Amino acid sequence: MGARCFYFSFCGWSSLKSNDTHPSDLENGGGDSDKLKLPAFREYKLDQLKAATGGFSVDNIVSEHGEKAPNVVYKGKLEDDDRLIAVKRFNKSAWPDTRQFLDEAKAVGQLRSLRLANLLGCCCEGNERLLVAEFMPHETLSKHLFHWETQPLKWAMRLRVALYLAQALDYCSTKGRSLYHDLNAYRVLFDQDCNPRLSCFGLMKNSRDGKSYSTNLAFTPPEYMRTGRVIAESVIYSFGTILLDLLSGKHIPPSHALDLIKGKNFQMLTDSCLEGHFTNDDGTELVRIASRCLQYEPRERPNAKSVVAALAPLQKQTDISSLVLMGINDEATQISNLSPLGDACSRLDLTAIHEILEKIGYSGDEGVTDELSFQMWTSQLQDTLNGKKRGDNAFRAKDFNTAIESYTSFIESGTMVSPTMYVRRCLCYMMNNKGQEALGDAMQAQVISPDWSIALYLQAAALFSLGMDNDARETLKDAVSLDPEMRGN
Repeated sequence: MGARCFYFSFCGWSSLKSNDTHPSDLENGGGDSDKLKLPAFREYKLDQLKAATGGFSVDNIVSEHGEKAPNVVYKGKLEDDDRLIAVKRFNKSAWPDTRQFLDEAKAVGQLRSLRLANLLGCCCEGNERLLVAEFMPHETLSKHLFHWETQPLKWAMRLRVALYLAQALDYCSTKGRSLYHDLNAYRVLFDQDCNPRLSCFGLMKNSRDGKSYSTNLAFTPPEYMRTGRVIAESVIYSFGTILLDLLSGKHIPPSHALDLIKGKNFQMLTDSCLEGHFTNDDGTELVRIASRCLQYEPRERPNAKSVVAALAPLQKQTDISSLVLMGINDEATQISNLSPLGDACSRLDLTAIHEILEKIGYSGDEGVTDELSFQMWTSQLQDTLNGKKRGDNAFRAKDFNTAIESYTSFIESGTMVSPTMYVRRCLCYMMNNKGQEALGDAMQAQVISPDWSIALYLQAAALFSLGMDNDARETLKDAVSLDPEMRGN
C-alpha cells in the first residue's frame, strides 16, 4: 500500500477523550473542566518546542496557508509527553512587549473548556513568541464546509457547530475574554471525537495597537471599518457570518446575504446539498438568528448567551455522535477484538507500543537471520552485531536518538536484513515526531516480511501520526487479517 499525500490544516489532537456527544453536553456548554484532565498552563523553553516540531520543520506546518501564513502553526510532540500539540510561532514583529505577551497568554491559559482547543503554554525567549495548544486532528470547518471530498456537512452537524461555537463564545465571555480576533471558519476545529472546538489562538491579539483583522474586508464588522478596532459585539457579527457559511456552504458577504434575506430569497442562501434535509421553520429560524447577529448597529446584536438559547431548540439527532454525523465512523474502535498491539496503534499510544515491541523481541526475524551462525567468525560481523546490541540497549532505555543511529548503522552495513529492526526504528522515528521516516521503515519491514502483521500495525500507527486516518484504518484491518492472534476471533 502506498501512502497518499495528505495536506494538514491546523486542527490538533485532543489530549482527552471526551466520549461521544451526549445530550447533556449540548446543554451545559462544555464548560465542565473536570473532563479535560489537562496540565496546568506552563512556560516552555524554545529548545523544547524546537525538538517537538523537528526544528520547526516545513513538514510539520499545519497552517491552512502553509508557510505563507503570517504566523505559522506547527504540529509537534513533546519528548516527555505522548500528547500531540499545535505550536503557533509569531512573526518577529508581533508582541514587542514581552510582559504583555506573557500576561495575555497566562490569562487565556486559565480557560479550560470542552468547547475550546485549549492553550497549554507559551514560550518567550529573545524575539521568539510561541503559543502551545491542544492539537485537533480532524481539520477545520473551512475544510469540511467549503472543500469537502466525500460528503457535505450534514444539517444536524451544522447546527451542532453553531451551538458549540456559541457556547465557546459564551464561556469565554463569562471568563472576561469576550474579544475574539478574526473569527471565521478557519478558527473552528474538530477534535478526536469530531466535536467542534474554537481555537484559543484568536483570543490573543497579536499586534502592538490591537488592530488585528486579517479577514477579507467584505466580511468585517461595520464598526471595524469605521474605527479599525473590534469590540465584543464585533465577535457576534463575525459569528453571524459563520451562520451564513453553515447555511449556504459558501462564503457570502453579509451585505449580499442581508439583501437576499430582505427579499425573502432564502433559496439563494441555502446550500443545494441540504435540499430536503431540514424544515422551512428551522431554516427560517437560523436565518433570523444570523440576521440579528449581522445588525449594523452593535447594540442591536444579541449577546452570546441569548444566541445559545436560540440555537439549543434547533438541535437535531443529539443522540448521534459527531464522528457518525461527520461520516467518520471510528473504525479503529469498531474492529472487534483488537490485539494489544493493534489497540495501542489505533490509539497511537507510543509508550504501549514500545513495551510490546520489547516483549516480543526479534521473533519476527525468524527465518530471515538463520545464515548468521555461519558468519559469526568474521570480526566485521561481530562489530556489526555489537552495534545492534547498542541499539537494542538504547531502545530499551528509551534513548531513541541513539537507537536510530545504531540501527541505521546496522541496516546500512548490509550484513543482514531485519524487519524487526525497521519496526523498532519506525517507533523511534515516531517518538521523534518524524512520521514520514517512520512510515518508510514500516513499509520496508512489510516488503521484507509481507505476511508479518506487526509491520502493518506499525504502518497504521505511522499513518495515524501523519493524520492519514482513512489509510491508517484500512491498514489496521489488513494487519488484523494477518495477525495469528486474531485468527478465529
